[in-house]
Amino acid sequence: MSITKFAVPCLLLAAVAGPASADPLPEAIAAPGESVVLSAHAEGAQVYECKPGADGKLAWTFREPVATLLSEGKTIGRHYAGPNWELADGSAVVGKAIGNAPGATAADIPWLKLEVASRRGSGALTPVTTVQRINTHGGKLEGSCDKAGEFRSAPYSADYIFLKKG
Repeated sequence: MSITKFAVPCLLLAAVAGPASADPLPEAIAAPGESVVLSAHAEGAQVYECKPGADGKLAWTFREPVATLLSEGKTIGRHYAGPNWELADGSAVVGKAIGNAPGATAADIPWLKLEVASRRGSGALTPVTTVQRINTHGGKLEGSCDKAGEFRSAPYSADYIFLKKG
């Protein structure tokens, strides 16, 4: 367990360090000139609903994320529809996707760059202007659905990096 505690921050530092690191973030989600306010690991599920698509055929449609935000193994907040990130200190932000890059495998949801569209409360997330979702694992739902209105979830994990300009 102690290996994980030390490995995750190192990965996060490498991920946000940019071009000087051995493995920079994809350009579509990079945030040059921004600094890290907080990084958190999320464990949860991506929830899908069976709905008719544009062609009238039923298909799984993404509905919302439901995840716990963790730091050093302790719960510090939650992530849910909006997308919202809310911390136990009462601060929260809502994001709007402005960039994405593929996950490591076909089963992984994409990495994202989100611009903070609104905020509430006061605390650690107050200065945040950008959120990155990286190191995704799982979350994609495959297969057909045959009953409209049915829900299914796909487990996922990811790291969220909360950044501020300057």
